[in-house]
Amino acid sequence: MLKTKLFLLASGIIGTLLAGTCLDLPAQRLGSHASLELKQNERILFLGSSLFENELEKGYLEFAISSRWPDKDLTFRNLGWVGDNVFAEARSTFTTPPSPYQQLFQQIRSTTPNHVLVAYGGIESQKGEEGLGEFVKGLEIIIDSIDALGAQTILLSTIPVKLAGNPENTATQNKNLKLYADAISTVASKRKKRYVDLYTPIAKNTDDIFLDNGIHLNDKGYYYLAQVLEESFGWPPRESKVTINASKSTASGPAKIISDKEGKIAFSVEEPILPFPVTDSGKPAAEVSVSVQVNGLKDGFYTLTENGRQLVTASAADWANGIVLDHGISQEQATQICGYIVKKNELFFQQYRPMNRTYILGFRAYEQGRHQQGLKDLDFIIAWLEGQIKLHRQPVVKRYELSPLKE
Repeated sequence: MLKTKLFLLASGIIGTLLAGTCLDLPAQRLGSHASLELKQNERILFLGSSLFENELEKGYLEFAISSRWPDKDLTFRNLGWVGDNVFAEARSTFTTPPSPYQQLFQQIRSTTPNHVLVAYGGIESQKGEEGLGEFVKGLEIIIDSIDALGAQTILLSTIPVKLAGNPENTATQNKNLKLYADAISTVASKRKKRYVDLYTPIAKNTDDIFLDNGIHLNDKGYYYLAQVLEESFGWPPRESKVTINASKSTASGPAKIISDKEGKIAFSVEEPILPFPVTDSGKPAAEVSVSVQVNGLKDGFYTLTENGRQLVTASAADWANGIVLDHGISQEQATQICGYIVKKNELFFQQYRPMNRTYILGFRAYEQGRHQQGLKDLDFIIAWLEGQIKLHRQPVVKRYELSPLKE
């Protein structure tokens, strides 16, 4: 540990390492930062501890960002490592060098990022106020390294826990987690970096968003976290609200009337961005979905079809109130993309953190080093999956028809 800390504070060594490289949401304050805008071919890196590694099997955070820019070719890599801290101690291996911290920088450099979302502090907060100074030093050195690569750092706060053993310990843990969240905010302000407050909205959320251990987010929690991230980046809600006036045969939102004959209204819809995928954890919120509102219908029940497939049947009163579509082509696209994201991230995980690492890449590579080529060959499958993500993230035009239910 002492050697690691001395190494962290040796700016000359750091310079050598880097040389030649390059649900209702509460309002999130943007501070002095405008809304985040991503550019063609930019690369986004998730760096941190369990918050990001546990997200590998969800894909919601990456989906939230990539689907927001369907016309941009963006690349994502996830270097989340459960139990990791700003000293990279969880990344240690039997092969030294590289040291854990050297390995962290090698991993960061290998992804050639343009934006790095940094989420540390959860592990370090267990030392309380006593460990705050060292945490800040380690965090600032990571920021220095990212700056040296010419990339932008986005600092994410810690998140609270729901239960940490008993109520007394839970209160202590959350007090420390809030202390570290505030410290991260201070560092962000000092270094003029974008800061995302996750602690406040997670603490205020009363839904069941934690796993049984009370510490890590569950599927619903990451679904909510993705929405928090979108709001913090200054992006408007992704809701696509279609409003049809049956009596006037007019449409608003991303819809156009095709025909209105014999009580049947046909219209087309092309959302600017895809809705969030529908999950087993519950129906989607209107803020992240497609909703259809139809006014001026005569009393009775009406069926909505999408490209000839029946979606939903509801009363005229329900249509007037608006109905959130929880299945359909766009929802299937979103679910499919999340599947590609999860598989792609799984392969990248196997590539940069292979089992038997010591035998394949480390000091015993003379035994199984032949498998290094197999790890490199995963690039072909990863590239194919990324191609599928890019191919399917653009919403398509759909034809809808609303017709009275036949008795």
